[in-house]
Amino acid sequence: MKKTIHIYHTNDLHSHFENWPRIARFLEERRALHEQAGEYSFAFDIGDHVDRAHPLTEGTLGTFNIELLNKSRFDAAAIGNNEGITLPREALNNLYEQAAFPVVCANLFEKNGETRPDWLVPHAFFQAGGITIAVTSATAQYTAFYELLDWCVTLPIDELKKQIAMLRKRADIVIVLSHLGMYDDEKLAEETEADVILGGHTHHVFHEGKMVNGTLLAAAGKYGYFAGHVEIEVDSESGQITAKRAYAAETNRELKPPSDEREQQAAFEEWGKKALSVPAVHLDRELSGDWFQPSILPQLLAEALTEWCHADCSFLNAGVVLGSLPAGEITKYDLHKLLPHPINPCLIELTGAELAEVLRQTCDEKWPHLQIKGLGFRGSVMGRFIYDRIEIREPYFLINGQPIEMKKTYKVATLDMFTYGHYFVELHRAPSKRYFMPEFLRDIMEWKLLQL
Repeated sequence: MKKTIHIYHTNDLHSHFENWPRIARFLEERRALHEQAGEYSFAFDIGDHVDRAHPLTEGTLGTFNIELLNKSRFDAAAIGNNEGITLPREALNNLYEQAAFPVVCANLFEKNGETRPDWLVPHAFFQAGGITIAVTSATAQYTAFYELLDWCVTLPIDELKKQIAMLRKRADIVIVLSHLGMYDDEKLAEETEADVILGGHTHHVFHEGKMVNGTLLAAAGKYGYFAGHVEIEVDSESGQITAKRAYAAETNRELKPPSDEREQQAAFEEWGKKALSVPAVHLDRELSGDWFQPSILPQLLAEALTEWCHADCSFLNAGVVLGSLPAGEITKYDLHKLLPHPINPCLIELTGAELAEVLRQTCDEKWPHLQIKGLGFRGSVMGRFIYDRIEIREPYFLINGQPIEMKKTYKVATLDMFTYGHYFVELHRAPSKRYFMPEFLRDIMEWKLLQL
């Protein structure tokens, strides 16, 4: 006799709560139908549900996200890089305190690299009648960032291979919750005997799944634009899988809204504003921000970077500052709205020749209107470049009023996103980089404003 096991999955919501009411209703209705039909169903989140760019996540340090997963009866959750490296260590230790589900990750350890925090397990087992389902998981290996927060993250593929080989002997079905990205998922499928890999991190969508070496890959994009559904048909006598299929349902087109959808969406923002309604600083005058013209707020942020990082100079793009600040009382919500990005300061050592080349590139006219996405940036366009203690008199560059010396080493403060290889090769390749964590740009701005 055959039975069908239903697996629902979400990934990379990034606190886009506006899509959650439909997903929650979809899960509630589907799981009720399966229960009535005597079928087994499970729900898993594949990480990056948390994103501090949303005021409600910022105000609760992610615990509201866990409440949502609890309410929708999720059976397990993976850790994404947004949970792992955008939360201070203490906040991550507290994040899952009220979780009604196991948190699964095989490659995250305490600083010693040997023990796991007590809220984390490398795998979990579930029963669908007489069928045993094993779930394991791994998160992307941002080693340097985890180390700065006193965590140790190991090679994810290696850890998963160990887990899958062991679980293969103990379970009828092995499922991987992978926050590694599409290419690592395909590699894992080629090299292991996992039955299903539910993927995330690279925000890819497999509308009807993808078979690789007998393993079914499924992924549901980003921001709650899709909800994933995997069906596994099993012979109940032998425990053998007879069929696997996947589908990603488009949230806005295929999922019905609850009657109070707009009320829920409005409440998310209002609750976030309330959670962050803490006075931060009082301003005697309005401080303006502009992406394309000189303005005070981006300049203040550049100065703050130089001072915070004890640098010789700094630069950043004006597009990270998303508005202006009025005179009067400024709250944590105002600062969050101004700088919602999970971007950290970074101090880089460059030779004068390398710094001069980077500065030449920042003068390119392509930058101000360039639309950018990802890398922690939560704005829309790059904006003009802003400099502190740097003068550009093309073709000459001055640092602290002195001509740049090509062989001299300079300490340059900037944004971590510029070190990831997408923009400036010199910054990406620089051997000496120091990331300041867990402080975000809004923390540096608040610190600077308090000095005015």
